Amino acid sequence: MTPKFLGQASALPTSPETATLDYVPNPRPGLAYCVRFVSPEFTSLCPVTAQPDFAHLVIDYVPGNTIVESKSLKLFLGSFRNHAAFHEDCTVGIGDRLFREMDPKWLRIGGYWYPRGGIPIDVFWQSGTPPQDVWIPAQDVPGYRGRG
Repeated sequence: MTPKFLGQASALPTSPETATLDYVPNPRPGLAYCVRFVSPEFTSLCPVTAQPDFAHLVIDYVPGNTIVESKSLKLFLGSFRNHAAFHEDCTVGIGDRLFREMDPKWLRIGGYWYPRGGIPIDVFWQSGTPPQDVWIPAQDVPGYRGRG
């Protein structure tokens, strides 16, 4: 499992479907722990208007035998920049793909989308019940309040 992108110049994939996620062996396979990735400037396109949509993503997972290599995750998330999909599809699709490919013990994703048409949309997905023996912190992303 040699990472494809680590230590090399890498172009942004043209779509999530063509993006490759790299996984490496879990360096602490005997321990249960939580990993968090935060993408506060995630972007995709509205599939109806082609206008940009913006979100704050929080991905938490408890590794199994592998962990996701962070540069490949960054490139994967960046590949949504020109991808047209609804908020629900982006958020759940990211979580589902990571869960299917990486096979962690548990994974959740929170997509905190900024308002379009005056309505923020928050989307949440998780693979099941979190393990009992792992501290899973709250995502603590405040709800959108505008200028209030």
